[in-house]
Amino acid sequence: METAGHLMIVPIILPLAAGAFVLLLDERRHVIKALISIVSTLAMVGVAIVLLRSADSAAAPPDAATTSVYLLGNWPAPFGIVLVLDRLSALMLVLTSVLALACLAFSLAHWHKGGPHFHTLFQLLLMGLNGAFLTGDLFNLFVFFEVLLAASYGLVLHGSGPLRVKAGLHYIAVNLAAWSLFLIGVSLIYGVTGTLNMADLAQRIPAVPAHDRMLLEAGAAVLGIAFLVKAGMWPLSFWLPSAYSAAAAPVAAMFVILTKVGVYVLLRLSLLLFGVDAGVTAGLGHSWLLFGGMATMGFGAIGVLGSQAVGRLAGFSILVSSGTLLAAIGMADAKVTAGALFYMVSSTLTIGAFFLLIELVERVQDPAANVLSVTMEAYGDDMEDVAEQEEIGVAIPGQLAVLGICFAACGLLLAGLPPLSGFVGKFALLTAMLRPDPGPSGGGIAGPTWILATLLIVSGLCALIATMRAGMQIFWAPIEGTIPHVLLLEIVPVGFLLTLCLLMTFQGGQMMRYMDATAQSLHSPADYLRDVLSARPRHGPNATSDR
Repeated sequence: METAGHLMIVPIILPLAAGAFVLLLDERRHVIKALISIVSTLAMVGVAIVLLRSADSAAAPPDAATTSVYLLGNWPAPFGIVLVLDRLSALMLVLTSVLALACLAFSLAHWHKGGPHFHTLFQLLLMGLNGAFLTGDLFNLFVFFEVLLAASYGLVLHGSGPLRVKAGLHYIAVNLAAWSLFLIGVSLIYGVTGTLNMADLAQRIPAVPAHDRMLLEAGAAVLGIAFLVKAGMWPLSFWLPSAYSAAAAPVAAMFVILTKVGVYVLLRLSLLLFGVDAGVTAGLGHSWLLFGGMATMGFGAIGVLGSQAVGRLAGFSILVSSGTLLAAIGMADAKVTAGALFYMVSSTLTIGAFFLLIELVERVQDPAANVLSVTMEAYGDDMEDVAEQEEIGVAIPGQLAVLGICFAACGLLLAGLPPLSGFVGKFALLTAMLRPDPGPSGGGIAGPTWILATLLIVSGLCALIATMRAGMQIFWAPIEGTIPHVLLLEIVPVGFLLTLCLLMTFQGGQMMRYMDATAQSLHSPADYLRDVLSARPRHGPNATSDR
């Protein structure tokens, strides 16, 4: 893909440069810092869209892996560092940049002033996310993983209040443990295979001697556990609802994509390294992902139904989403993977919008009546400043109606009811799972598939009940409170994310075509391997190092 060119490095360099530059500015220059951060994020959205269009080139066959390789230092794989762009990584770049734009815009109302270096940490988080999606080797995946974790530690503690500090320290401790497991798993894999380039690993794993295979599988299992912690699979998800519900609203919304980092890596590595061509290690961990994902869905559905605070409802909704995606990966079916990718995009945008909306709808109630409100706890000593900003904010006509409509839309999306994209995603998953098996086994549907389909429907029902109950308590129950003044800068990002979900419904055919092509390339990675390993350095003053 010549169109990609040096643009492949921009999603990493741009937020790094923006974050470093705003770090040099005085902390009181909020306007300049915000302007630089917004311009950088807007540029990243544009670059991500260009890269996605390049990855989905119309000249390529629908089932081909349209892959671009960028050789950093002009050294070929597996000796040098490579960035790899295909349909999946391009999709994750667009999803990350769009969500980041909405969260950053929301934070400009007042959250970016709640602590030091917010914009620097936010940009470094974007750098780590983009690098993790683009890297073609496990070592640099570890590096970018460390960068995004370090930035997330500062963001999760952004603001004030003992509840946030307590949950944030738990978050840091758990993720430091996951980081250590990551390092151990990568070391074991390198010790057995002698390489960390993903494409090179895929070629070497089938030839691993029998006496080293157990060590290889142990390294893969340890590495998998590290990302299952990040994805929130039960029982490794005990920390997630509390940490996310206690974080500042824009931070919690942005953290929704962090769980998808774990899902992305598990999807990528399970099909690339342990796919059908991996010999005796083919399908390693698929059963664990399937049953672990279903257990996560059940745990998340129970948590959603039992949540009294809306923030925890959103936190458990993340677990339902992660469990659905993990179970879909465990089925190792291209059609199921395509439906899961559509569902992933829809659920990420939905839960991100929900976290932003929670802060606004909680203002409807008297803060003293909601003892579990983490939003008011987060304000701390800055309550007077927030009150002044709300006084000068633009009061939206019928603002309760606007908040109610947005809340209802989030409920429909979480439950998977028509006509929004949540229904399309779940319908695509159910259609792929329950279609007759054309194989020689007779066309039956396996028992675990029925269980997964049931959990998919039941979890949606639980989300519908929970959001209806929360909506009645917030908007219909007789409470002592005032009609909140909501800044346009706060409601527009919520509407933006929900509008994207609506557009996904209208463009469902085009979206599913892209997801089908992405899934086919993931399940048939021969083109990916060829493109990465055959990329050669360019020579001459006008040469580029991309394929």
